[in-house]
Amino acid sequence: MSRIASIKTHMISVPKAAPVWTAHEEIRASSLILVEVATEDGLVGYGEIHGAPMPRICGWIARFAEVIRGMDALANVAVWERLFSLTSPRPGGIDGADGLPPPLPRGERTQVMAAIAGIDIALWDIKGKAAGLPVYRLLGGENRPVFTYATGAYYRPDTSDAAYGEEMARLVGLGYRAVKIKTGAASRREEAERVGAVRRAIGDEPLLMLDMNAPYDLPDCIDFAHRVEPHRVFWLEEPLHWYLQPADFARLAAATPIPLAHGERELTRFTVRDFVVNGGVRYVQFDATRAAGFTEALRIAALAEQHGAILAPHTAPELHAHLVLAFPRCSFGVESHGGPETDPIPFGVFRDHPRLRDGHLHIADRPGFGLEVDWDFVEAHRAPL
Repeated sequence: MSRIASIKTHMISVPKAAPVWTAHEEIRASSLILVEVATEDGLVGYGEIHGAPMPRICGWIARFAEVIRGMDALANVAVWERLFSLTSPRPGGIDGADGLPPPLPRGERTQVMAAIAGIDIALWDIKGKAAGLPVYRLLGGENRPVFTYATGAYYRPDTSDAAYGEEMARLVGLGYRAVKIKTGAASRREEAERVGAVRRAIGDEPLLMLDMNAPYDLPDCIDFAHRVEPHRVFWLEEPLHWYLQPADFARLAAATPIPLAHGERELTRFTVRDFVVNGGVRYVQFDATRAAGFTEALRIAALAEQHGAILAPHTAPELHAHLVLAFPRCSFGVESHGGPETDPIPFGVFRDHPRLRDGHLHIADRPGFGLEVDWDFVEAHRAPL
């Protein structure tokens, strides 16, 4: 049996040449937590976490290492359920009668779920290595080129709509057949003009998605949707304020022919379920590296397929491509942020990162997630505690 022996974390950060903005927040660096899980019989798996604050997440992983040390590393569901059980009250939980820590603080829930994600992904990497198979083959999938879109047009000071259009046209020139731009930071009129400028720059054929970062209430979002409908927008992503619920999404879906995309900020399958079943969300963007991991992402993929929704996982294409390959009937593709120049961490941390050709990601047939860590890069960009 491959028992869990140790868990380590590596915080990595690469400063951007200049800060950029979404509609909601400034981004000064690209960051990642690399999770390293080793077994007693010598297997090592790697997981990824995109979350903050990184030291808090790493602190939870250190605590969880004590909880799951000695468990079967191939029993990912058992490990997941043990860690997830700590997020709620349970009989004997307060005094530790069951041998586990007391219920975890509600205020740390986002960081806790991120910690579970990194451990779980590393266990899937181990599972594939133990079997000598890529993860997608463990799940019954077959290798094929994975459709990939590119995200860009982050807000930069004193940048014209034409410049954003040129940026996205360059991505199309690299082979992407679909691109996604940031929106939501300016007035609805200005944003519609920006969308139009990008559409003119990329031409009629490429798909154009809008990543909105939750900028609108329902009436304003309906107005914005009508303004951009002539530009043949493929989806509206996270269109409504963070506190609005599936009922609000359902009303938006009924008011515009543009499909809705959502899910990257959700922590479990239970909230995703409500957005799919009751909220009219067409494209499901659950991010296994932000919360709950690959085990939960599989449950969400099955849920999406059962309800006619479509998988479009958020970021980390080198991992999420395995999920897409395992669910060909209900998958759109994966998200990229371009190559090493615009997305330095995944291309730096992992040697032989999957490459884009003709708008598709090509996954190798190596065991696990097929990713080899470049430890020189990790050491060069290790973030301070």
